[in-house]
Amino acid sequence: MLDLLRQHLLLRLGANTDQLDEVLGHFRPLRLRAGEQLLRQGDICSHVYFIAKGCLQVYVYDSRYNETTRDIVLEDHWCSELISFGQRLPATENIRAIEDADLLAINLAGFQTLLTTVPPFAQVYQQILEASHASGVERVNALVSLTALEKIRWVSLHRPELLTRVSSKLVASYLGISQETYSRLKSRV
Repeated sequence: MLDLLRQHLLLRLGANTDQLDEVLGHFRPLRLRAGEQLLRQGDICSHVYFIAKGCLQVYVYDSRYNETTRDIVLEDHWCSELISFGQRLPATENIRAIEDADLLAINLAGFQTLLTTVPPFAQVYQQILEASHASGVERVNALVSLTALEKIRWVSLHRPELLTRVSSKLVASYLGISQETYSRLKSRV
């Protein structure tokens, strides 16, 4: 698993790899089974996770206890509840494994150490945050302005892997439409 994180970081660091082993030494492996909860709303998020293999769902519950999916995160990406993690506040989101998952976890102390002692790690973290923010803004803008059919076309274009990796119910939740609407319209894409 560390080799996958090494490759991920090398793509972002270029030739600046002097402290790569120090960075990797702060991560610990974690294996989850499909359906296993990683974080529950109200708990403090204690780690940032690199997904070496598998798929995680980030979701919330509404007042009627209906699930709404904020994100579906696949391998070679990062996942956490950053406000809870950084500010030690109760998490407002839940995270669970959709598939069996192999993660590499770093705790807050290790994370802060790397940010202050390994400048290239801070640069990688900034790149990840910027990419995540841009992706989130693009998704929110698309989902608030598109019809249900256009949302399905959007996910087909921007996140096609979701259509084959996760259930229709989960894709519908991610798009903010009912499962019935999704099922009815997906053949028109």
